Amino acid sequence: MNYDAILIVSFGGPESKEEVIPFLENVLRGKNVPGKRLLAVAEHYYHFEGKSPINEQMRELIAALEAELERQGPKLPIYWGNRNWHPLLPETLRKMKQDGIRRAVGFVTSAYSSYSGCRQYREDIARAQSEVGAGAPEVDKLRAFFNHPLFVEATVGRVREGLQAVPADARENVQIAYLAHSIPVSMANTSDYVKQLEEVRRLVSEALGQKNDALVYQSRSGAPVQPWLGPDVLEYLRQVKAENLASAVVLAPIGFISDHMEVLYDLDVEAKQVCDSLGLPMTRAKTVGVHPKFIAMIRELIVERVNPGVERRALGPLGPRGDVCAEGCCPAPVQLPAFRVQ
Repeated sequence: MNYDAILIVSFGGPESKEEVIPFLENVLRGKNVPGKRLLAVAEHYYHFEGKSPINEQMRELIAALEAELERQGPKLPIYWGNRNWHPLLPETLRKMKQDGIRRAVGFVTSAYSSYSGCRQYREDIARAQSEVGAGAPEVDKLRAFFNHPLFVEATVGRVREGLQAVPADARENVQIAYLAHSIPVSMANTSDYVKQLEEVRRLVSEALGQKNDALVYQSRSGAPVQPWLGPDVLEYLRQVKAENLASAVVLAPIGFISDHMEVLYDLDVEAKQVCDSLGLPMTRAKTVGVHPKFIAMIRELIVERVNPGVERRALGPLGPRGDVCAEGCCPAPVQLPAFRVQ
């Protein structure tokens, strides 16, 4: 397959206090969310001077991938577009069109299959192409990579570092609490999201020889009457302490690839406050970020799309995901989430 470029697609985030409200309004456009809730979420950003780390982390990822492709190939230019903040996808596709790019592979910063983690990104790309109009580049999204060996190895490395950071006097019965973004149950029921997370949990714990583990969720954002995946991490940490399930916990955010706002605020601030109040030792594993094996994985996904005969590597019984989703795969839930911010 002939490709002219690589398109990195991410969520986007504000980089100053002045950008926080416009960014959140962009995320929430078309959703019935009370102004009070918007302002409450804005406070998460103000806690960090209004700057989400996600854009800077994308710049670091792109720099690392550029270096990897320079060493190993294929030598394709990299473009970057966000769903919700600058550089926005229409801006990026317009620039690609001006540069003569006709077809690109798209790497979306989401490892799992669900409406918000896959199909919604495809819809955003299609919307941007429509806005650009005739001559907008085609974009072929790379497959979900939750069980790619290199993603798993990078995750194992990060979680191992988290285990090693547990205080020596609290290592008797450490539990790994694997974390992912909660989504509406209606969305989870029409995708393999939970099944894929459980598979990563199994693969990582087996590699580490760890038996005390759990899969929990964070960052719920829907209406109270709408069922979302649980248990919530804060409630779960209280349960761990009350039932003496562990001497310490390692929070491992396997549902995210970078330490963005929801990781920093929901785990490093809120979850830490709960653990401190409980006297429960806690460390937080880093996300894969720019781990060399993760960067190598992105290159491998590009190579397998450019050269269809290349082996498509995947661990476990779920096998590699297909390049093209089935027509009815991961439909939008009946009630969309109120918002999802990073």
